[in-house]
Amino acid sequence: MRKWLWFVLLFSSVLHAAPYNRNQARPVNQVVFGQLETVRYITQQQVVNSEHNGWQTLLGAVVGGLIGNQFGGGHGREVATTVGALAGAGVAYQNQPIGQSIRQYKLVELLIKTEEGKLVDVIQDIDPNMLFQSGDNVRILYFDDGVRVDRTYP
Repeated sequence: MRKWLWFVLLFSSVLHAAPYNRNQARPVNQVVFGQLETVRYITQQQVVNSEHNGWQTLLGAVVGGLIGNQFGGGHGREVATTVGALAGAGVAYQNQPIGQSIRQYKLVELLIKTEEGKLVDVIQDIDPNMLFQSGDNVRILYFDDGVRVDRTYP
C-alpha cells in the first residue's frame, strides 16, 4: 500500500512539474543513495482535442447573412439577414472537424533499493543522456516540487 502511495505521488509530480534542466542549479532538500533493482521504459499517450476554430463559424455567419439579405424587403429583409447569419454560423460550427493530436510521454520507472534497505519507485521523463540499467548506482534528489534520479559515478 505504501509503495502505491509513493507511486501515485511521484507520478503526478512528474506530469505536473516544470521540466528539469540538468544544467541549472537548484536547491536540493535531500539526497538518498541506492542501487537500481529494476528499470522499465514506458510510454504514456494523451489524446488532446483542439478547440473549434472561430474563423469557420464567422465565415458561415457572413455567407448566411448575405444569402438571407437576398430575401424580403424592408423590415423582413433585416429579419431574413439575421436568421441567415445565425443559420450559417450554426451550420459552420456543427460541420467543423474537431482536430485531435496525441501527446506522447516517454517515461522510465525506476525501482531503487536505498542504502537503508527501503524500496523507492520513481517515474520520470527519459533523458537520452542518462539511460539506466539494473544494478546502476543512483542518487535520488528530493526537491520542493518533485523527485529526480541520476546515476552516480565512482
